[in-house]
Amino acid sequence: MEATFLIDNTSDGQLACEWGFSLFIEHAGLRILADFGASDAFTRNAQALDIDLSRVNIAWLSHAHYDHANGLLAFFALNDHAPCFISANTQANCWSLKEAEPEYIGVPMGMLDAWGERLVRVTSMRRIVPSVWMLPHSTPFDERVSHADYMRLKNEDGDFVPDDFAHEQSLVLECASGLVVISSCSHIGPDAILREVQEAFPGRRIAAIVGGFHLYRTPDDEVRAIAGRLRELGVEQVITGHCTGDRALAILKEELGDTVIATHSGLHFHVD
Repeated sequence: MEATFLIDNTSDGQLACEWGFSLFIEHAGLRILADFGASDAFTRNAQALDIDLSRVNIAWLSHAHYDHANGLLAFFALNDHAPCFISANTQANCWSLKEAEPEYIGVPMGMLDAWGERLVRVTSMRRIVPSVWMLPHSTPFDERVSHADYMRLKNEDGDFVPDDFAHEQSLVLECASGLVVISSCSHIGPDAILREVQEAFPGRRIAAIVGGFHLYRTPDDEVRAIAGRLRELGVEQVITGHCTGDRALAILKEELGDTVIATHSGLHFHVD
C-alpha cells in the first residue's frame, strides 16, 4: 500500500494546506480517494503531485463534516465513474455550537439528493475487494470526550442533540505486515476505533492507524492515557495530523517515540 496526503492542516511550503483531510491510496490494484478536504485545494495539490484523480476507482467519505466532504463535488467534476461510499447515517444535519450562533458544519447542502446515484450507503462492515473493507462504527460515543460540548446534530424537530458520530466509518486495508486503518477524525477515540477493528479482524496485527485524532482540545492527561492505550493495542505506526493538534501530537511523540509520524500536505508513505 502506498499513500499520499493531498490536503492536511500543514504543508512543506510547496503545496496548499487547510483545515481538512484528503488521502490518495494505491492498494490491491485500486486507486482510492479517502475524503476531499474543505475545498477544491486537494485537486490542485493532486495536479502538482502528478496524481490523476480521473483514474480513481473508489471514493470514500469518512464522516459528514465539511472539512472532509466539501471537496466532493470538485472530485465528481474530475471523475465521472468512481462510486463514493458513505455511512448510511450520513445526513446534512451536523452543526457546531462553539460560537454564539449555531454554525452548519456538515456536507454541502443538497449534495446527498443531487448526487445520489454516485453515493453508496454503507450499513455494516463491507468488503469492497478482498483486501479493502469499510467499517462503520458501533462504539457508543462517550460525551466526556472534550469536543462533545459543541458538536451537535439537528433533529427533525429542529432541536440540537449531541452528535453520536454514527455517521463515522473507517477504511481498513489488509497488507502483508498487518492492517492499515484509515480513521480521518477518530471522534470516538483512536483507541476505541482500533478495538472495533480488532474485534472485526481477530488476531490480526495493526500495522498503522492513519488520520486525525481530534485531540486539539483534549487535556494533556487524557492524551497521555490514549497514547498508553494505543501502546497496549500494539499499533506499529501512528500517522497523524489534521485535528490531532500540535500539543497533542507532541505528547504522542513523547509517549510513543518514532512510532508517530506527523502528517502534512504531500506526505507520502507506504506499508508493506
